[in-house]
Amino acid sequence: MLPLVLASTSPARKQLLDGLGLPYSVSGPHIDESRLAGEPVTAMVTRLAEAKARAVMAQHPAALIIGADQVAALGDDILGKPGGHAQAVQQLQRVSGRHVVFYTGLCLLNSASGAAQVDIVPCTVVFRSLSTAQIENYLEREQPYQCACSFRSEGLGAVLTERLIGDDPSALIGLPLIRLTRMLEREGVSLI
Repeated sequence: MLPLVLASTSPARKQLLDGLGLPYSVSGPHIDESRLAGEPVTAMVTRLAEAKARAVMAQHPAALIIGADQVAALGDDILGKPGGHAQAVQQLQRVSGRHVVFYTGLCLLNSASGAAQVDIVPCTVVFRSLSTAQIENYLEREQPYQCACSFRSEGLGAVLTERLIGDDPSALIGLPLIRLTRMLEREGVSLI
């Protein structure tokens, strides 16, 4: 088996990948994650997932490299990482009682052959109608300022949701393990 590399420094992605029990290393991809003019959200996340994998390819010329990117979207509007309390309040007020789609782009790049498997895994979060007090209490306890849409599903974010719609709950955290395991199997990686 070729060495496995995660092209991400996300602690959540590392924790998910740890669950597969495979040895891997981590390499930070350092790319521009800006949206291109007129670019659909789905095209953006798949482009960025592959770009992240390819960004570390020179450092790992014979490896299976995992790249991932996630965007939360309300319609065509991207709800990024808030970075602070005031923007997080605004985001959660905006999504209160609404459907937000979290699109996770996934790439498994065989750097030896240059072949890439690229896919996208959506997960829709139906948010409850939230009061100002609920939003403030959630933000005080969770502080999800580095999470898309101010939402951490693996934490207290479950309290904010009415329901989830999707095929892979790990996609919501940022690394769709169901899809990744199928990609790894196509590369000859035995998981069980």
